[in-house]
This record gives sequence, structure tokens and C-alpha cells, in this order.
Amino acid sequence: MTVRENLSLALNKGKLLNLKKCLRHKTNDLEHLLEGISLDLKKYLDIKVQYLSGGQRQSLSLIMSSLASPKVLLLDEHTAALDPKTSNEVIELTDKIVREKNITTLMVTHNLKHALQYGDRLIMLHKGEVVLDVKDKEKEDLTVEEILEKFEYAV
Repeated sequence: MTVRENLSLALNKGKLLNLKKCLRHKTNDLEHLLEGISLDLKKYLDIKVQYLSGGQRQSLSLIMSSLASPKVLLLDEHTAALDPKTSNEVIELTDKIVREKNITTLMVTHNLKHALQYGDRLIMLHKGEVVLDVKDKEKEDLTVEEILEKFEYAV
């Protein structure tokens, strides 16, 4: 399926419409959804998703999942397979969407920089046990080195 088809279906989630009826969205509406995305998905509306880069696919999935205004968005290592530049672009898009739509989000990541930079609370687990739970000023003051130190102490 193309980017257009995927977005059209996501926009009509929960409605009993076939793909043909879903595709009645104007190109301008779909392009508006993709504005401000540095991975330039607007150019690829009629391209099959299989031909997109990993970062473009992740961005498309993120946009599609946020269209239904979920109460909670679960992101499990959604930047793990991406190169550093694309990973940063996807995480910035994530932050933008989550904040604009005020979506409660649980993001699992091994990227400590992202864990510190984004979100309101940081919980670190080791073998199923919480070894760190910080928020607000305590989280703001925390460094990557301090997290690593706490993790080494927990191991």
C-alpha cells in the first residue's frame, strides 16, 4: 500500500469504509498531516511504504498511530534501528506530536540521551525491578554518567 492509502485508512479508523471511499481525502489534507517532517514524506504520497527508508516508515507509523488520538501511546525502541541523524529526527517528531496532541506516552529506549531529554519522568528497570524513578527537577539535573553509575550499582 502507498503512503496515501495508509494515511487514508488511518484517518478513517473505526468507520466501515472500503479503501476506495477512504481515498477521497484531498491531497492537501494528507500533505498537511506531513508538514514539518524533515524526512519529506509529502513527496512520497504515492510511493509504496516498502520503498521508504526506516526513518520514513517510523515517522509514518507514528503519524498514523496519533490520528486516532489514543489515550496512551506505547513506543518500544522506535528509534533503535535508525542511524543517529534519522533517530534524532524521529524522536523530535515524536516529541512534537505527543506535546501537540497531549498524548500520554510510554517510551522504551536504551538511548540515555533521549531518556533524559524527552518526557516528564524517567524509570529505569533492571531484571524487572525499578532501580531509578525520577521526575521534575531531579530528572533535569541528572546526567548520562549518573544514570550509568546508578545502573552499575544496581547490577
